[in-house]
Amino acid sequence: MDTRCCHQPIVFSLLLLAMFSNLVYGQGTRVGFYLTTCPRVETIVKATVQSHFRSDPTVAPGLLRMHFHDCFVNGCDASILIDGSNTEKTAPPNLLLRGYDVINDAKSQLEAACPGVVSCADILALAARDSVVLTLGPSWPVPTGRRDGRVSLASDTANLPGFTDSVDVQKQKFSALGLDTQDLVTLELQLASFQLQIVQLYNNGNGVDSSIDPAFVSQLQTLCPQNGDGSRRVALDTGSANRFDSNFFSNLRGGRGILESDQKLWTDPSTRNFVQRFLGITGLAGLTFNVEFGRSMVKMSNIGVKTGTDGEIRRVCSAIN
Repeated sequence: MDTRCCHQPIVFSLLLLAMFSNLVYGQGTRVGFYLTTCPRVETIVKATVQSHFRSDPTVAPGLLRMHFHDCFVNGCDASILIDGSNTEKTAPPNLLLRGYDVINDAKSQLEAACPGVVSCADILALAARDSVVLTLGPSWPVPTGRRDGRVSLASDTANLPGFTDSVDVQKQKFSALGLDTQDLVTLELQLASFQLQIVQLYNNGNGVDSSIDPAFVSQLQTLCPQNGDGSRRVALDTGSANRFDSNFFSNLRGGRGILESDQKLWTDPSTRNFVQRFLGITGLAGLTFNVEFGRSMVKMSNIGVKTGTDGEIRRVCSAIN
């Protein structure tokens, strides 16, 4: 019996853990932060996400997107969860976010098990990872130890990448937070809005966006007539809805990216190379999407984290400060 095959997954897992550990320890977070203070934290969050997912699978992309929106505005500090009349939650880019009930449910259970110990920011980071796993995506070790922020302003959401942003603008917004072009391409799956943007289909009356496959345009226009219901939800990863995979990149190559900002990743030379590497184009150094996605998620989840005595541990995630 050749025992090499039995050891390969273990070796790969150890290498992956070592890579993530080296990446995060300098940020003030670490894998296993709650090992002694709340050892069941990951079990509780995972079970909560699974329970909500069984009732409504769309909470999975919702939690992933919420984590992204939180991290890009004043860091990963759960400020997206705070209620109020002028908070991040009320800003236009966040009006369609979903999954708040999942975080609140997990927080209630953790407060019963470990009062005042686990931050809402860490719950959101863990829930985002668990939501990816539930949609058949990769898992990765999530560093924890974040504390919750006290400030949440709708005006700060201007930092979020927009669906009409050029690739250069998107790269600038990512770079300002320590993320590179590869991170941009890798994380683009979670940038996409749940609402199809009519601007790309009709280009404000100036004709259809020429970067989209003409046959695909007619399908989208049927789903989203120009004067139709602007709140209608459309699957952004066509042919792979409710499943996490790299099919998104194949759609871009075929001119079937839903959002304008998505399709630009294929038409812009600076990002097209990364899309091609994820697709395994001959002659280019390949990239393994699952590994790179986990790596980029860890980088993103450490943006502007509050640790130590900075921030607080909110007892209610939606509490108004």
